[in-house]
Amino acid sequence: MNTECNEHQLSFQGINPRRVEAKFDGGTITSDGGGLLLREAEKRTGIIKQFAHCFTDYRSPELIEHTVEELVGQRIYGLALGYEDLSDHDELRHDPLLATLAGKKDPMGASRVHERDRGKALAGKSTLNRLELTPADASANSRYKKIVAGDEQIERFYVDVFLQQHRKPPKRIIIDLDATDDRIHGDQEGRHFSGYYDHYCYLPLYMFCGHHLLSATLGTSDVDAAKGAVDELKRVIGQIREAWPEVRIIIRGDSGFCREEIMALCEDALDVDYILGLQRNSRLVEILQKDLDEVRQAYEVSGRAVRLYMDFQYRTKKSWSRERRVVGKAEHLSKGSNPRFVVTSIPAEQLDARTAYEKEYCARGDMENRIKEQQLGLFADRTSTHWLRSNQLRLWFSATAYVLMNALRSLGLKGTALAKAQCWTIREKLFKIGACVKISVRRIYLSLSSSYPYKETFTAIHRNLMEHVPRIE
Repeated sequence: MNTECNEHQLSFQGINPRRVEAKFDGGTITSDGGGLLLREAEKRTGIIKQFAHCFTDYRSPELIEHTVEELVGQRIYGLALGYEDLSDHDELRHDPLLATLAGKKDPMGASRVHERDRGKALAGKSTLNRLELTPADASANSRYKKIVAGDEQIERFYVDVFLQQHRKPPKRIIIDLDATDDRIHGDQEGRHFSGYYDHYCYLPLYMFCGHHLLSATLGTSDVDAAKGAVDELKRVIGQIREAWPEVRIIIRGDSGFCREEIMALCEDALDVDYILGLQRNSRLVEILQKDLDEVRQAYEVSGRAVRLYMDFQYRTKKSWSRERRVVGKAEHLSKGSNPRFVVTSIPAEQLDARTAYEKEYCARGDMENRIKEQQLGLFADRTSTHWLRSNQLRLWFSATAYVLMNALRSLGLKGTALAKAQCWTIREKLFKIGACVKISVRRIYLSLSSSYPYKETFTAIHRNLMEHVPRIE
């Protein structure tokens, strides 16, 4: 049986004796009914509202149909729900649920000024594109692009949200640093070829504290991955210390951040500790050679990996200004010898060698999961505009979507099977719910799918969110 397709009805293979047919006549239905959980997380944290305050709006108030908060909210909710491109919003602008999430008082768009816009409550791709492309020097005299992102305010915003999500200062925090490649395909500003990654890319620098994002800075790939880390550490740690003067801070990163200027900054200016990967060299391997021989012999006898840890003082011949504590791991695997090294400012009496490597340093691998959430789950790599500034803003939109998703995870998902779920799992299992949207004068009502398989989890998450008093009404 051949399928038939026209604008009225779609016919599919039947199940005797029944025909199987479909038609786009269900009324106002959304596939993102679970997005309401995101809005509740926003109401209890004010994340989007605070982010919107980082923009200066030079538009004439009497001509505005979309506030900055509505535009920013539309973009961030769209990313969280899986719509990565601006072109998606030419269809999404019809969606009354997304309009509800963004705070539109008229989610059907019935009262829009121009007749061509009626029925479209939200902004289209052109309006959102102007938001992203507004230059830093725009003013009220600019013709089209008049909403200016404040870089310094946005940078402070991420640390502010981190601080707000702690009821009392912790005794100790670990700040992870890492950079990753953000592949580019056009002739964007700042385009360079990376020999390490073997393609043209940007090199964004991230800073996290556990699941909390502290910084996301778009860099170019023609410089060292650690470039800019000193300034970011000064800024972030300074802001944290303003609120928590007594907190102990440890900086953690791989060997790409084992730089004299970073270690000296921690030791001399910031009064923080560090534990960093140290690239091996012949001198380090020679120091560890006795342990390497011992683990090799043990492996040959047992056939199982064996590890030994060595603690010693070390200084490079030229680049380091002083001796520092190094922990060496001697290990032998089926592929052969596998020596590894870390350098740390934490004294041995506070942290033994094995714990320093296995518990403290290796835990930095979790940050890679956070970056994957950014790149793969929230589209931080959609940096396809021509200008570096607008691509940085796109990275910040993605970062803010992550911050909101993480707030939902922290406040709503605790105690559920999804407590540790990553962004794409949260989206698939919680947000993608079919729902019929009914709007009247007094309420917006969603009839969620009766066959939704995670009803109990959804209800538990809603209950968790209701326990938190909204931060901003």
